[in-house]
Amino acid sequence: MTKRTFDILGASFGLVVFAPVMLIVAIMIRWRLGSPVLFRQQRVGMNGRIFEMVKFRTMLNVLGPDGAPRPDSERLTSFGKILRSSSLDELPELWNVLQGDMSLVGPRPLLVEYLGYYTPTERRRHEVRPGITGLAQIRGRNALSWRKKFRYDVFYVDHASVGFDLKIILMTIAAVIGKVGISAKGEATMHRLDIERSGPLSTS
Repeated sequence: MTKRTFDILGASFGLVVFAPVMLIVAIMIRWRLGSPVLFRQQRVGMNGRIFEMVKFRTMLNVLGPDGAPRPDSERLTSFGKILRSSSLDELPELWNVLQGDMSLVGPRPLLVEYLGYYTPTERRRHEVRPGITGLAQIRGRNALSWRKKFRYDVFYVDHASVGFDLKIILMTIAAVIGKVGISAKGEATMHRLDIERSGPLSTS
């Protein structure tokens, strides 16, 4: 079985099995956070191609005086924290997998504005489809430093296989149950890469 076939079968199965859960989550988000229910954002996929990632919304739409969104810590509600800690917010990404933009397992798709901040080695994370979960997610998730996270991403690129994916999926279940690495120390989610690195490391 190829990795893509595994993704299609797994995503199709997941959408069917989790359909009732997704409906309940959507209703709860509409009630607790309002509209829209889904969060859509441009992310970087395989070979640097930009795509629209879809997930359940977990934050309030609160803007500052300058019109920019307030910090995550001010917009992330207790309900949103539950969605994130349980990874229920990631379920709509199964549709991204079916579309071919993502894989069940792979480096997490990151913001477009981070493109100029990778080293040449780190940029290799784009040699495969980004994943709903990945090696970095079972090794510490958001509690990892960016450097360690990228090291795991590149390791995965060099060892990707259906067997490895299945192992990571099983370990992801354990990590979610154990609520491992939900956020970085002192952050609601994760430190921003463009703030951590004062300037582009490579533009080639």
